[in-house]
Amino acid sequence: MRIERIEAIAIEIPLPRRFAGSVYAMTTRCAVITRLRTSDGLVSEVYNGDNREHGAEIVRLITGEIAPLILGEDATAYERLWRKAHAITIPNRDRKLAMEAIACVDTAVWDLLGKRAGLSVRQLLGGYRSELPIISIGGYYAEGKTLLDLAKEMEQLRAWGMGGCKVKVGGLSPEQDAERVRAALDGAGEGFLIAVDANRGWSTADAIRFARLIEEWPIAWFEEPCHWYDEARGMAEVRRATRIPVNAGQSEYSAHGVRRLLDAGAVDIVNFDASEAGGITEWRRAAAACALVDVRMAHHEEPQIAAHMLAAIPHGICVECFADPARDPLWPHLLPDAPRPKDGMLAVPDRPGFGIALDQDAVRKFTIASAAA
Repeated sequence: MRIERIEAIAIEIPLPRRFAGSVYAMTTRCAVITRLRTSDGLVSEVYNGDNREHGAEIVRLITGEIAPLILGEDATAYERLWRKAHAITIPNRDRKLAMEAIACVDTAVWDLLGKRAGLSVRQLLGGYRSELPIISIGGYYAEGKTLLDLAKEMEQLRAWGMGGCKVKVGGLSPEQDAERVRAALDGAGEGFLIAVDANRGWSTADAIRFARLIEEWPIAWFEEPCHWYDEARGMAEVRRATRIPVNAGQSEYSAHGVRRLLDAGAVDIVNFDASEAGGITEWRRAAAACALVDVRMAHHEEPQIAAHMLAAIPHGICVECFADPARDPLWPHLLPDAPRPKDGMLAVPDRPGFGIALDQDAVRKFTIASAAA
């Protein structure tokens, strides 16, 4: 089973409104679709990566730099393929961008492995369980949004089948954001998971102050509490100062970065993103390191691949998505057969590979760049 063709397609879908966290705002939903074809006629097709405003450059890296290194190679030799592709990160360049391109190709390789074996990626990676809890990313900042609006948002998420919500914080003072979290808890009701995500928005001191304001409440975790430039040390301080579990890892782009967080005693949960950081092959290394020190695994977005990985291992906790179709129009546009959440749980499809079936008319409509090798 030799790789004989690689195609990459960048897509971009305008969002109907602005979705703001503490230090960013999203107005588009982006992704890169990757297709691999083998000598015996197998075809993989996957998409991943919400952080793809630079999708055209990802397409160029895949078809112009990675493809020449792996065309003609055995598609089952995923470690060899990953090592060859990783060579593009060695020169002085934007290495995160290179790891994103590797992630696209590696995810497509794992889709091929599943299709060849007639198994889902969940089964290939361990098959620990067939369903898992699902939560939504939400609680965004918006002009005119009230505490009552936030409470009603939690009620809507529960009605959509979600088991919880990761609420945005870090954009206001600790006291103001604590009020927002209280409103979310009031709207959520019993048994609905509430986590908080500062997206690196606070100083260590403010993060600790916020944590102490909310730590008596049932908060599942505090995600990326501290500014980027000294976050491992800062998160370790936050972790020592509060009972709330600390979650981070989505901003790392290698398993070595996850090891740095583990060595610093900075995390209780790691949400390393396979779409941003080298794909499934690299994610497996991070997950193994976490298992050895009893750190649980989450994942940053991309439920169409994350569900397979997290359901495969015993220390995976839940998958996250954008339940609001206005924030993630990819599910209704590109995945008409995607599994739908029910009663806070998501069943992982057992179709071969990732089980992704894209709407090709929608792909063509939203394509902004494409190339093949």
